[in-house]
Amino acid sequence: MNINFFFEVLIGGLLSGVMYALVAIGFVLIYKASGVFNFAQGAMVFFAALTCVGIMDKFGLSLWLAIPLTMVTMIVLGMAIERVVLRPLVNQPEITLFMATIGLTFFIEGLAQLMWGSQVHKLDLPIEDVPMPFLMDHFNIIVSQFDVVAAGICALLVICLALLFSKTKVGRALRAVADDHQAALAVGIPLQRIWAVVWGVAGLVAMVAGLLWGARNGVQFALTFIALKALPVLILGGFTSVPGAIVGGLIIGASEKLAEVYLGPMVGGGIEGWFPYVLALLFLLVRPEGLFGERIIRRI
Repeated sequence: MNINFFFEVLIGGLLSGVMYALVAIGFVLIYKASGVFNFAQGAMVFFAALTCVGIMDKFGLSLWLAIPLTMVTMIVLGMAIERVVLRPLVNQPEITLFMATIGLTFFIEGLAQLMWGSQVHKLDLPIEDVPMPFLMDHFNIIVSQFDVVAAGICALLVICLALLFSKTKVGRALRAVADDHQAALAVGIPLQRIWAVVWGVAGLVAMVAGLLWGARNGVQFALTFIALKALPVLILGGFTSVPGAIVGGLIIGASEKLAEVYLGPMVGGGIEGWFPYVLALLFLLVRPEGLFGERIIRRI
């Protein structure tokens, strides 16, 4: 086995896993704060990427002007979803909220294409997709510079979120809400305001994920399926843990690439798309609450 090639595949998978984790964090934030599994997160990723390129194409603005406008749009969209969809259904069963986010998915997808069109767009970020010179020259390992920078951007965003939730008053209130809604209400924490902040942050996370995935794969409807790849990440890491989303993303990213390269030829190839779900299914049999989830002991 070529050890350099192995590390190329492994590092590439880990870097992809960081971007999977970014999408998964959007799910975790909302689920942890409000108990809602936001199936529309993938549609929000697509909406963000299409909005950015749509602003540039329609109004002739530069990328550096389109990004702040997209950021504002996604924060407003997230907060509007909380106000219009979540708040009226807050006391309904979980299945009702889940079905509402499924309907919301189709609405956001349709709205994005109604506003900006359905054709495929190219999104050029100022990051070159070329091998990293240092790794290639010193270790003869080819790793994309785009993947490294994208992973760095994701890591920076995660650090900012961690500081927001650990060092600010809003962050402490959010952790209190996540631990116990009723106790948070009893001490005067406004649940609805916290939920609005969380959905706004989820919109921001969706924007970053949309720009990075849009630059890599093109801005197209297929971006909505990124949310499906985040599901195995959530199963492995746990639905309420940001560190779990990161670790789960790294595991899924690395395992799918290694499986495609080393196991794919044995079964005819094409296993990268479904291997993460098989891994997640096997993991459910061992630890259904995820690596960082709280183990629940059931007595029979």
